[in-house]
Amino acid sequence: MTATLDDDLAELRRANAELQQRLDEALAREAATAEVLQVINSSPGDLTPVFDTMLAKAMRLCEAAFGILLVRDGDNFQTAALHGVPPALAEFLSRTSRQPGRHTAVGRMLEGEDFVHFEDMTAERAYQLGDARQRAFVELGGTRTYVAVALRKDGRLVGMIGAYRQEVRPFTDKQVSLLQNFAAQTVIAMENARLIAETREALEQQTATAEVLQVINLSPGDLVPVFDAMLERAICFCEADKGLLTNRNGEEFEVVAARSSRPEMVAASIGKRFAIDRGTVGGRVMLEGRTVHIRDVNADPDYCNPQMAKVQPGTLVGVPLLREGVAVGSFSLARERIEAFTEKQIAFVESFAAQAVIAMENARLLSETREALEQQTATAEVLQVINSSPGDLAPVFGATLEKAVNLCGASFGLLMKYDGEAFHAIAHYNSPPKFVEFLHTPVRPDPGMASYRIVRGEDVVTFADVAADPSYVAESETARTLVELSGARSHLTVALRKEDALLGLIVLYRREVLPFTEKQIALVRSFAAQAVIAMENARLIAETREALEQQTATAEILRVISNSPADLQPTFDAIADAATTLTDASLSAVVTYDGRLLHLAALSGFTPEEAGKVHDLWPLPADRGTAMGRAILTRQIVHIEDLAADPEQGYPALDRSSGRTVLAVPMLRDGVPIGAINVQRRDVQPFTKKQIDLITTFGDQAVIAMENARLINETREALEQQTATAEVLQVINSSPGDLTPVFDAMLEKALTLCEAAFGVMRTYDGKSFSPVVTRGLPPRYADYLAKTSDQPGSDSPSQSVLDGEDLVHVTDVMREDRYLRGHPYTRALVDLGGAERGQRAARDDHDLSPGTARVHRQADRAVAEFCGAGRHRHGECAASHRDARGIGATDRDRRSATGHQRFTRRPQAGFLRRCSKRRQAYVVRPLAYYGSLTAIKFGLPRRMKCR
Repeated sequence: MTATLDDDLAELRRANAELQQRLDEALAREAATAEVLQVINSSPGDLTPVFDTMLAKAMRLCEAAFGILLVRDGDNFQTAALHGVPPALAEFLSRTSRQPGRHTAVGRMLEGEDFVHFEDMTAERAYQLGDARQRAFVELGGTRTYVAVALRKDGRLVGMIGAYRQEVRPFTDKQVSLLQNFAAQTVIAMENARLIAETREALEQQTATAEVLQVINLSPGDLVPVFDAMLERAICFCEADKGLLTNRNGEEFEVVAARSSRPEMVAASIGKRFAIDRGTVGGRVMLEGRTVHIRDVNADPDYCNPQMAKVQPGTLVGVPLLREGVAVGSFSLARERIEAFTEKQIAFVESFAAQAVIAMENARLLSETREALEQQTATAEVLQVINSSPGDLAPVFGATLEKAVNLCGASFGLLMKYDGEAFHAIAHYNSPPKFVEFLHTPVRPDPGMASYRIVRGEDVVTFADVAADPSYVAESETARTLVELSGARSHLTVALRKEDALLGLIVLYRREVLPFTEKQIALVRSFAAQAVIAMENARLIAETREALEQQTATAEILRVISNSPADLQPTFDAIADAATTLTDASLSAVVTYDGRLLHLAALSGFTPEEAGKVHDLWPLPADRGTAMGRAILTRQIVHIEDLAADPEQGYPALDRSSGRTVLAVPMLRDGVPIGAINVQRRDVQPFTKKQIDLITTFGDQAVIAMENARLINETREALEQQTATAEVLQVINSSPGDLTPVFDAMLEKALTLCEAAFGVMRTYDGKSFSPVVTRGLPPRYADYLAKTSDQPGSDSPSQSVLDGEDLVHVTDVMREDRYLRGHPYTRALVDLGGAERGQRAARDDHDLSPGTARVHRQADRAVAEFCGAGRHRHGECAASHRDARGIGATDRDRRSATGHQRFTRRPQAGFLRRCSKRRQAYVVRPLAYYGSLTAIKFGLPRRMKCR
């Protein structure tokens, strides 16, 4: 019968395990599908993240070593995504395209198969025929088992997904079906991307057409066509051979428009810069602020432009472009012959110069208006991003950098966060890859660097040319490296400050020497202010979210305490889980303290294997070898930043399942330690003050729960005892002349309250003790008692109580002299009463003269006890089984930890006091085989001494 039940139980467990496995697999598939759909939704026009995510999920769920996704390109198949592919094979695939052979997976799919499964590629015909690609998969990728599913759109093969294993292990039907499901999602994503791309192309063409029409209509904002038209008409009217229009830029002027019959001359002139001096007609015009007419350049002593060789005689005329009396440029014409310009011609050029100034002013105003609008738009967009993602700084920083780089004409930019010692790059825009990689390491502000000056109090630092600035590159190797990797020349750095506290900085770079203007600096400062607002908002939101999470966790723990006031295990479990989650810890534990040993109450974050090993180590002594022991001993919080460097850590076996950073908070009731909460991180990362305060709060809640449980259990025990007393008194009252039911009721209640297995009540006739009432006696022991009587001996517990002892407590009968000498009555008690299995017994004799009673408990189990905190779950002793592994426990500790426990005296004494009011006296004597035996004796109240 037992074997059948065991078989049924094993079958049920196997069935449950199979159902659980199916459920886990289904949940994993659903989660993977949901994540893939989310990626498709978040990047509808970008297939790369979709392919990468889909391939990663498919390979994980199908237990494949690596995977490949191919898409069709005409007659070839190109690699679109790789996951886990060995480097040698990946390099091979990057050099080749897929031209399907007849016996390959793609070739078979082209012939109509929806999936191809090669259990061993080395046995396939394509490999044996020497197909280069098949050979590469086996020899470079170690492939053995391979399955491929087709990507089809309207019946046409558009690609395939391949999953590869490096051992011969065929894929299951479920895994093939899962791959086909991912293939269907891939086809949907590809079709969506195609439709979106076509729509985007059409929209871009329409937008470009509209912009061109708008530019044609708004040509006043574009000076190039205006200048070209002016030069063309001036050359024609003045019969000149060529013309230039220049714009002043500081101490130089630059050619912005040119017209000539020789195209190479125009190309060579545009963008050239000249010094403002008398060596050129343009320089002389801007110096003098009036029209200059040079009839023969060869005869002019001041004309010495080295870039304009005097290979032939010529005549020049230059007219200044005046705005508010200041020359801002020049309009000049040249003849490749000596022939003076007429007054009309010069006046005509002067009128064109005036029109050019008007056009330049209009363009300037329009440009400033456009810039202001762009800045306002950019500001609004950044604010919109801040508003739409208040707690997420990444999109804010990205938008801020993008707008700053584009509006300021920078090449690239970055945003860095300051931690008080170094700067950390947290956002980039257009930064060179090597530059980004270098900045993965925090940058310390060295003297000479812009960041150094920012730390010292400056808000804006600019360099016209960092490569040529000795203070920048000479004093800092980091600065030189940054310049070499990025190619930066002009450089702008703006601080991010909140109430004089430095939070970070924005840095813009140009690869050419072109200093940033005051307007651009002001714009970047406005972006910096917005970034600070976003950072402050994010901080406040994060703090609010943390506070809400902590309040929610606290409320949840209080709810658990309310729902199970007498059962501490749900509370301990909830505290351990909340401590792990809300402090970003890896592991946590809750322990209770019984005044001598630490007992494990709850774990969180441990793997099943780790949890099993940890459970085997408990209970532990409260010493300085553990953080929890130190917290108990000192009654203070213990924070170990790196456990590996802790000289006091004393349990190597426990260290293997521990983290690196450890926090232990004692649980104190009226200043007395009753337990501790322990949280750990697997990496060295100290806990913050907020996190420590949170664990302290959890400790206070645990103390409240433990005190509630203690009070509830004491109340329940008192109620049970009062009920038992009332029931016994009722029996006494209902049968005043018949002692048998009274004795029987008393013995029954004693067994019940003491959780005993059997009991005996005896009377004393002046010579020996004889049983008058028994309950639950083992048959052989009952037969023995029926034939014998207990003769008090000189060293027997019965003689001791006759001599006046109120309580005789034998902790281990099998170690008593009477048992070792072979006394028959004591031998029978152990051998016939239930100790023949070699279990230890503990016995108390609490005796008064006319009679005595015993109750025996022989269950081979641990008795639940209060360790100053509450009951351990499952009804097992909180000091769980610990054998002689040498972790500091005495032999007495080990017996206690494995379940030896005596009955408490307080409830029994209280029971006696209540019975004494009816002149019925009895005492309780515990004896335990991993349990207890109690002897109860009746006598006059005047003779009873209750403790």
